[in-house]
Amino acid sequence: MAAHVVTTDALPPRPLRLGGADVSNTRFDPTKRVHAAVVTIDAATDEVLAAATETRIADFPYVPGYLGFREVPALVAAWSRLTLKPDVVLMDGQGMAHPRGFGVACHLGVVLGVPTIGVAKSLLVGTGEPGPEPGDTAPLLWKGQCIGTALRTRRGARPLYVSVGHRVSLPTAVALVLAATRGRRLAAPIRAAHDAANDARRAAASAP
Repeated sequence: MAAHVVTTDALPPRPLRLGGADVSNTRFDPTKRVHAAVVTIDAATDEVLAAATETRIADFPYVPGYLGFREVPALVAAWSRLTLKPDVVLMDGQGMAHPRGFGVACHLGVVLGVPTIGVAKSLLVGTGEPGPEPGDTAPLLWKGQCIGTALRTRRGARPLYVSVGHRVSLPTAVALVLAATRGRRLAAPIRAAHDAANDARRAAASAP
């Protein structure tokens, strides 16, 4: 599947709608449920234009490095019900910054055939430490190759690790993520997706 990842831009020069995707779950939940959310926001105002969620029992076990096989089916179901689709999706997870070059953001992009960006809060593989100022970057290097970019979005905050998901170049991915943070550590689409996924998890927990 990694061979199908496209690392060049195939999206509008100035996307008007940004998407966010996230999954909330409890690793040791005996029911093995995943709670997926996909949202669309206005790139200029951060207003949430559409949101959809899916809660389902995962049919793949929790295996580090293979989260796409566990999470993507629920994300695809949520995407199918999203009434307004975004131009590009920022996924809370790894893209090509992955041991096999195919993290969950790549997986989602290839399955849906849409532009995606991996925006991870922690390293899976590679090294890179940007400077202290917002907008500072450093190549994320692993085995002699650049697999992404370490990006400082807020002074004093830990960096984000941005990598290509599908149909987006790395420079475009970094620029879009930085613009969407607006002085905060996380990009607005990911914050909105995170909130929606947690809401879905809480709703499922309280259901009779």
